[in-house]
Amino acid sequence: MAEGGEILWFSPLKRGLLPLDERFHIPHGLKRTLKRKPFEVRRDSDFRQVIRACGEREETWIDEVIVESYVHLHELGFAHSMECWDEEGLQGGLYGVSLGRVFFGESMFSRKPEASKVALVHLVEWLREEGYTLLDTQWMTDHLRQFGGEEILREDYFTLLDKALGDTYEVPPQTASEEPSSLEASPKSGNPS
Repeated sequence: MAEGGEILWFSPLKRGLLPLDERFHIPHGLKRTLKRKPFEVRRDSDFRQVIRACGEREETWIDEVIVESYVHLHELGFAHSMECWDEEGLQGGLYGVSLGRVFFGESMFSRKPEASKVALVHLVEWLREEGYTLLDTQWMTDHLRQFGGEEILREDYFTLLDKALGDTYEVPPQTASEEPSSLEASPKSGNPS
């Protein structure tokens, strides 16, 4: 969230997760929609348009600081979008950040029925193919519960997060003269492979 040009970070007491294993549930009606293939699903074809569409609502945390920050993460290979297109253009999608074997879902939108849900199913398929182990939704909603989403305590989340991040960050060895707070982590990779 950005407030007054400053990006804020939240760590809720309970964290929302979507399972990437057999517990991920596709509702019956959505299965019918997926069979009809009403959308061409693309990944990362217009990241900027997806994040802007996610911000098109009465109350939003997605301002220009957020847009430009996430576009920069996308250009570096850390942020991705899953998009549903038809002959009339972009109809739904989502975006988030990839780090290690974790995908941090940020926001989704839908201009046509089921478009964001179709994007979510395709995101889960892609994450499975790429070996991701955690899909973080931050908050849990009824919309996400229908897919098997659940909330876990922050402490349990941190345990899963630590495992999924693995050796994503390398911390330089500490010398006797360095204070622990002066160490900087350097990213090894934004992708699991």
